[in-house]
Amino acid sequence: MLLLAVAFIVAFVLLLYMVSPLISPKPLKLPGAHVVVTGGSSGIGKCIAIECYKQGAFITLIARDENKLLQTKKEIEKYSVNDKQVVLCISVDVSKDYEQVENVLKQAQEKLGPVDMLVNCAGTSVTGKFEDIEVNSFERLMAVNYLGSVYPSRAVIATMKERRMGRIVFVSSQAGQLGLFGYTAYSPTKFALRGLAEALQMEVKPYNIYITVAYPPDTDTPGFAEESKTKPLETKLISETSSVCQAEQVARVIVKDAIQGNFNSSVGSDGYMLSILTSGMSPVTSITEGLQQVVCMGIFRIVGLFYLGSFDSIVRRCMMQREKSESADKNE
Repeated sequence: MLLLAVAFIVAFVLLLYMVSPLISPKPLKLPGAHVVVTGGSSGIGKCIAIECYKQGAFITLIARDENKLLQTKKEIEKYSVNDKQVVLCISVDVSKDYEQVENVLKQAQEKLGPVDMLVNCAGTSVTGKFEDIEVNSFERLMAVNYLGSVYPSRAVIATMKERRMGRIVFVSSQAGQLGLFGYTAYSPTKFALRGLAEALQMEVKPYNIYITVAYPPDTDTPGFAEESKTKPLETKLISETSSVCQAEQVARVIVKDAIQGNFNSSVGSDGYMLSILTSGMSPVTSITEGLQQVVCMGIFRIVGLFYLGSFDSIVRRCMMQREKSESADKNE
């Protein structure tokens, strides 16, 4: 009886592996496609634009700093694979005025055609203890990191539905999967992208539109370097438990997952574990992915508990050292 049950399970798993490719989205072909990248003048956004351009896409870069945009445009054009490719630059703040965002995206589509893939990469970060962060910083981060993704997506979704094809990428963060010391202003804005993505995916999947949420780890970018200047000691020590990735590596993974229509995009072993642990009721692209989540969830939860214990220990040690130092100062 036991052997029969085992044989049935093995047969069922094999069947799922065979059926899995049949329910996966058809990959998006980048040659000749129009890819829009917000926050595309530096960091991960710039590297995503370069990766897509290398594969033959037409690029629209959107960012606030016009000088940086023009510099990035020249850098991207070095990777041209044919004479027809174009890099269009648009200077606009995607978080302030929806009508302005809608108008510039209409202009981009008039020049380069309908948007095939939108990558929402515009974002910023503020770190610090909850009570030390200015209240307006919470509002500003929600505007840039969340509404700065809502507005461009809202502007292109109708055309994607009409064409019954498209990809939308939301670049979140591992801090959008796990709340960490020092990120009380930043993490909620990145968690919000997950909720938006899940709800939007359910709406647009019948139209052959697929959403990807990317959760990059600490990445060597100008934004990360600026953020590191104001990190509390606890945040720095927790960050040191994992390595810093290169933006080019992260960009390659995000582009690959977006092309395939994968809902989750993660980098490295820590990223894979977090994606499994936080999968919850998120969509799956294939039955194989769902099986991996079911099988690995338990063991990864055990590993995750060790991580959390380590982070709590770091916070306690820092608190004790600070109190000891303050006590010594008072006694002097």
